[in-house]
Amino acid sequence: MELQRPREAAALALSLLDLTNLKEDCTAEQIAALCQKAHTQYGTTAAICIWPRFVAQARAAFGNSRSVRIATVVNFPSGDLDVATVVGETERAIADGADEIDLVIPYRKFIAGDENAVSEMVAAVRKACVAPVLLKVIIETGELKDKALIRRASEIAIAEGADFIKTSTGKVTVNATLEAADIMLQAIRDSKKKVGFKPAGGIGTVADATLYLRLAETIMQPNWAMPSTFRFGASGILDDILNVLAGGEPAKSASGY
Repeated sequence: MELQRPREAAALALSLLDLTNLKEDCTAEQIAALCQKAHTQYGTTAAICIWPRFVAQARAAFGNSRSVRIATVVNFPSGDLDVATVVGETERAIADGADEIDLVIPYRKFIAGDENAVSEMVAAVRKACVAPVLLKVIIETGELKDKALIRRASEIAIAEGADFIKTSTGKVTVNATLEAADIMLQAIRDSKKKVGFKPAGGIGTVADATLYLRLAETIMQPNWAMPSTFRFGASGILDDILNVLAGGEPAKSASGY
């Protein structure tokens, strides 16, 4: 895939997009609209990412089709719930029809030095996510801040069976950054395991997406990014993707990079 050309980058980004609505005041009507938006004239997004309370509605809308997967969040966004509660959230979401679980680690405990809290949480939710359900582990890099902590959280998540590691909830001051992505992608590469990567929060344009895709190609290999290995967690980017695919001028990078 030639990522120098915006149209090719936009087509790839569409196929990798977890189209997201995790607003606190999200409504059933907005979820219905999101399900429709996930199907575009240029193809489908990889998934939608929504609150657990809307999973059954989305499953009813999509039926048995898995052309757009349903992702939902647990222990979200604070990361402060106990293991049993989070496992219960996970099991209910899967019963309602979720294909993918995006789990927030107990990052405050981790910052305080409790690595075991992360291991226990990821292992327990991993056990509840029976294949083909995917587990994406959110390490909240903007709160961890420290490079060594980001690396270590990534390693623990990978060791406990994460299918993806994800930068952020999108609910804190600092969300996805290229620096955090670099650390996490190196952890994936060094693990030699098939683990995907999901930057989330603050990715609003095809130009933003291209920066992350180029970084992934540099650290992993050309054409590494595909729906089974790479996702974008975003809401607003779809407008720019569709504009570029329709032949419009791409928007400037929104991330400041």
